[in-house]
Amino acid sequence: MNAARFSQLFIPTLKDAPADAQVASHKLLVRAGFIRQLGAGIYDYLPLAKRTLSKIEAIVREEMDAIGGQEFYLPALHPAEIWRESGRWEVMGDNMFRLKDRKGGDYALGMTHEEVFTAIARDELRSYRQLPQVWYQIQTKFRDEPRPKSGLLRVRQFTMKDAYSFDVDQAGLDRSYDAQRRAYEKIFTRCGLDFVAVQAHSGAMGGSGSQEFMVRTDAGEDLVAACPRCRYAANTETATSRIPAEQDGAGPATVERFATPGALTIEALERAPHAVPARRQLKTLVYVADERPVVAVVRGDQDLNEAKLQTATGAAVIRPARPEEIPPLMGARAGSLGAVGFARAPVLVDASLGERVNMVTGANEDGFHVRGVDVKREILSQPNARLADLRTVRAGEGCPRCDGALDLFKALEVGHIFKLGTKYSVSMKASVLKADGTEVPIVMGCYGIGVERIMAAAIELWHDENGIIWPLSIAPYGATVLTLGKEPELAKVAEEVVAALSQAGLDVLYDDRDERAGVKFKDADLLGIPIRVAVGKKGLAEGKVEWKLRRGKQVDLVPAAQVGAKAKALLAEPR
Repeated sequence: MNAARFSQLFIPTLKDAPADAQVASHKLLVRAGFIRQLGAGIYDYLPLAKRTLSKIEAIVREEMDAIGGQEFYLPALHPAEIWRESGRWEVMGDNMFRLKDRKGGDYALGMTHEEVFTAIARDELRSYRQLPQVWYQIQTKFRDEPRPKSGLLRVRQFTMKDAYSFDVDQAGLDRSYDAQRRAYEKIFTRCGLDFVAVQAHSGAMGGSGSQEFMVRTDAGEDLVAACPRCRYAANTETATSRIPAEQDGAGPATVERFATPGALTIEALERAPHAVPARRQLKTLVYVADERPVVAVVRGDQDLNEAKLQTATGAAVIRPARPEEIPPLMGARAGSLGAVGFARAPVLVDASLGERVNMVTGANEDGFHVRGVDVKREILSQPNARLADLRTVRAGEGCPRCDGALDLFKALEVGHIFKLGTKYSVSMKASVLKADGTEVPIVMGCYGIGVERIMAAAIELWHDENGIIWPLSIAPYGATVLTLGKEPELAKVAEEVVAALSQAGLDVLYDDRDERAGVKFKDADLLGIPIRVAVGKKGLAEGKVEWKLRRGKQVDLVPAAQVGAKAKALLAEPR
C-alpha cells in the first residue's frame, strides 16, 4: 500500500471552521483540509477528499460489478431534444442548468441520465435475448439548488453513481431491483454507515415504487417515520399511520351557513365566539397540478403532505395556487374556502375524513363558513371528489403494520432506488421483440448513490470534539505514524513501522514534520486517521511504540516489531 510524508503533502488544516458552517461535516471537512469553497454550492476537493472519494467509488464499483453492472461514462452536457422526448425539459424547471451554444441550440447540464441511457438502449437493444442489462456510471451532476448550504449536503455540483436496469417484464425488474437493493446494503455497510432503507416518494423520476437509504442525523433534511417494534420505515412523503377515530355527534340534516368575519385561519375559528376545535374543521387548500387546479381537504389540525398530493394526482409538477388564482376558481379568498358541493376541479379528501360528520368548513364566500358538514354526503358525493392519503404523519401515531407507535427523526439520503417501469421507454420508444415476435417496451429501473453524501454522512455519524473519526474502509489513510522528537533513532524506527503497516495492507501517513508532539496529535485527531502509532524516546527505550485507535481512548504500548501483525489482525476483524 501507499505511504506518504506529511511534510510533502498539501493538507491545509485550520483552527476554526467557516462562520457559515452549521453542520459537523461542513466544519470538519474545511478544518481538516479536505475541501474549500469556490462559490455557492461549489467546492474544491483537495487531496485528502479525493483519496476518500476514490475509496468510496472503488467500493461502489466492486459491488456494482458483482451484480453484473457494466460501467459507462456519458456526457454531462445534454442537448435539450433528449429531455423533450421524455417530457422532462419543462418539468425540471429552474432546478436545471440551461444554456445555449453559439448556434442558439438549447442544452442542459445533466441532473441525471435516464434519458441518455434510455436513448442508448433504444438504439442498440433489439431482442429479449439481449436482456437483462445493468449499466452504470460515476459522473458529475448539476442542480441549480436555490439555497445551497451545509457544505456537501446541499450543493450545485456533485458526483453520483447512477445505475439503470433493462428487463423484458416486471418480474425481471423485480429481480434487478432486489439485486440493487442488496448491493446498496453492502456498499453502505462497507462504507461504515448506520443506515435504514425506507419507503419513498418517486417525485419527478416517476415509476411504481422506490426506496431511500437514509442515515439518521440532525443534519438531514428529510423526515423518516419508523416503528421500533416491527421496523416499518418510510419517508414522511409516503408514510402512513393509525390515528384514533373521532366520535362525531349527529349533525343537522343540511349544512348551516354562519358569519365568521375576520376568522381566516384554523386557529381563529378555535377561539370564541365560534369555538370550533381544529379536529372538527376541514382545511381546504388549492394547488395547481401540471397547470390544472386541484383542491385538497385535510383535517384542521393536520398538515397536507405535498408529495402525497402529487402522488395522488399523478402530476409531474405541483405547486400551491397563487393568491390571485384562487377567487376566480373558488369564489372566495383563502380563509373562507370549502369543498361542499364544489365541482369545478378535482377534489381530494384525506382518507381519515371519509366517515366524518358535523364538520365545519369555508362557505366559498368571504367571511362565511358552514357547519354540519357530512363529508360523504356533501363532498364525496360529487363525481370529481375522492379519498386519498394526504396528511403528514406525526410522532406517536400508531404504526400501520403493528400496534407500535411511530418515531420521527431527521435523516440524510445517501441513496435512492426506483422502479421506473416503462415511463421512459414508452415516451422515448425503447422496445424489444419477445420470443413470440411481439414488441414490448423495455422495463427499467434506476438506482442512485451520492458519493460525496457518503463522505459527509460518515462524518455526521462519526466525529467528536477533536475531529473526524473515519471508518477504516474510506479513511484517506488507514494509519498515521508520528515521531515525537528529532532524534535519528526515532526516525529510523518510524520508517520501519511505516513499512510494516504498509505491508499489512494500510495506506500510511508518516508525520515527519518538525512540529511539537501536541500539534501532531491534534492533526491526527482532526484528520480522523483510524490508527495512530507514535514513536517516542520513552517507549522506544523498551522497544515499544504507542498504538491508539481514533475511535477509542486507550493508548497501548506495543513492541515495534509487532505493529504489522497487530494491523493485520485489525484488518481481519469483521466490519
